[in-house]
Amino acid sequence: MPAHPQWRGEAHGVRLADLSNRCLWAYDAVARETYTAMNNSRLLTLAAIGLALISSVGCNKLRARDQLNKGVEAYKNSHYELAIDHFQQAVQLDPSLINARMYLATAFVSQYIPGVDSPDNLRTAQQAIDEYLRVIDANPARDQKVNAAKGIAYLYLNMKKFDDAKKYYRMASELDPNDPEPYYSVGVIDWTACYQPRMEERAKLSLKGDEHLNPKNKDQAKVCAELKEKNMPAIQEGMDVLNKAIQLRPDYDDAMAYLNLMYRERADVECDDLNARTEDLKTADHWVDEAMQKKQERAAKEAQKASGAITTEEPK
Repeated sequence: MPAHPQWRGEAHGVRLADLSNRCLWAYDAVARETYTAMNNSRLLTLAAIGLALISSVGCNKLRARDQLNKGVEAYKNSHYELAIDHFQQAVQLDPSLINARMYLATAFVSQYIPGVDSPDNLRTAQQAIDEYLRVIDANPARDQKVNAAKGIAYLYLNMKKFDDAKKYYRMASELDPNDPEPYYSVGVIDWTACYQPRMEERAKLSLKGDEHLNPKNKDQAKVCAELKEKNMPAIQEGMDVLNKAIQLRPDYDDAMAYLNLMYRERADVECDDLNARTEDLKTADHWVDEAMQKKQERAAKEAQKASGAITTEEPK
């Protein structure tokens, strides 16, 4: 969610709405006086029209910021439909106001219900995506562009459009290579893409949860070979991006948990190499232990912080 902008137009007790109204009145008066003084000269009349157009643009920008402020207030009070109306007015008045577009997209996201495929819900998601795309097309500051890319990826992920989600998570990584979260998200998508078809095939073979595909069984060996060919590219990519996320955030226990799952995915399709399967299961167990340790360390630090205890840890 974008940070709430702190507009300075309300300094000294003057509201943006008041400034906007005064702006319109003042410019209108100037335009009228200029037109009268010009004695209907065509050239001078064109100048007056130009002045009026410039004046209108300036007023619209002030009015847009007033609508943005009203939208932020409505959003903070969970009045999302009202907020959407204010943000839409803001972008109509000033299409270059990136914060208004970011807030408008975020307000649409707040109305979206993940996992519900009704036409209205999907339309809301698409409205959010469209606004995020307009932000990206405007080539704003990097942080805004990253947040827009993440916003699009999040929506596509929940809509189960995994390839589209990965596209925008990768965009976010290209814009900010030191952010571990997009790498982690791509890893989660890769695991999901491998896990679902494998479980469907296991169900057809009536395999129990702790049973691996057996290379000595003709039907299972055939399924294993097919799954390995299909899933290995995603498995490898998933391992790579999850390792990258952990490299960037050494205590990233969620990434460790998914890396464990990814090793188990590879282990289950290594029917032709049981030694490799055994090693992968060992590595998976290692990442389970690492994830648990990091969770415990974090819980201990949070408890220590909550109690106000003094730590002996050296500042970094």
